[in-house]
Amino acid sequence: MTELPARVSIREVGPRDGLQNEDPVPTEAKIRLLDALPRTGIRRIEAVSFVHPKAIPQMADADEVWSASSHDPAVRYSALVPNSRGARRALAAGFTEIEVVVSASDTHNRKNVNRSTDESLDDIAELISLLHGENARVEVIVATSFGCPYEGDVAPARVASIVDRVVADGADRVAFGDTTGMATPRRVTELVTAVRDRQPDIPMLLHFHNTRGTGLANILTAMQLGVTEFDASIGGLGGCPYAPGATGNVATEEVVHMLHDMGIETGIDLDALVEVAALAQDIVGKELPSGVLRAGPRYRTIPA
Repeated sequence: MTELPARVSIREVGPRDGLQNEDPVPTEAKIRLLDALPRTGIRRIEAVSFVHPKAIPQMADADEVWSASSHDPAVRYSALVPNSRGARRALAAGFTEIEVVVSASDTHNRKNVNRSTDESLDDIAELISLLHGENARVEVIVATSFGCPYEGDVAPARVASIVDRVVADGADRVAFGDTTGMATPRRVTELVTAVRDRQPDIPMLLHFHNTRGTGLANILTAMQLGVTEFDASIGGLGGCPYAPGATGNVATEEVVHMLHDMGIETGIDLDALVEVAALAQDIVGKELPSGVLRAGPRYRTIPA
């Protein structure tokens, strides 16, 4: 077997990416979830997005949620912004880790933000300059990296060319979103290889949905390629409002269960994580897809 990393870093995206795709939940419930997650040992959390409430009404209370939450000093919190107005709101709230997103698919980008991919890249160049001027770090997320619900397959070379552009514009990190759950181990291998051949030094994070049941296989493949940073969502919350049929993200507890059983460290307490997944399930008021949550403690494998 290809050598695997000794440790993996997981960024929890349930409070933003997860809840953004559910029916709106009360502000107080969002705060409870955001404050519960650090108790599991999670040290990276995507907390909120600063978007127009008409675009994403589920995030209309982002300022209130963030100001009322505990802000554990051991956690790196990040926020997603769509434009300069959102960036200034994030900066005013005290965020120093900011995410911006562009779709590799032009059609999806127009559905998402009503502009072409090239137009978004021009905006992102200005955002990077603005945020760096305020000593914030910028991660560019390339959505539909593995396929588009409107255009179908997306060539790895196209994604790599977008990375070339944002790196030239000063991006600190890049992430790749499997927006539709179309990724497979083959697609992961082709994309990671295409990007690494051209940008070997840029920090890379992968974000998988589990629409077609390949999320964990994709993470294993990525680890075999040397990737050690992944997004995951508590309970498997999430989806994409502009990707019809897309289901939730890989469940954080399922990822942690697999990694711990393989002897890979995460710094996360699985039992505590499952308790928070149960909380998330109560908050959204429906059964979540997490197999670990449904199985119960008897079926959790934790190395001695």
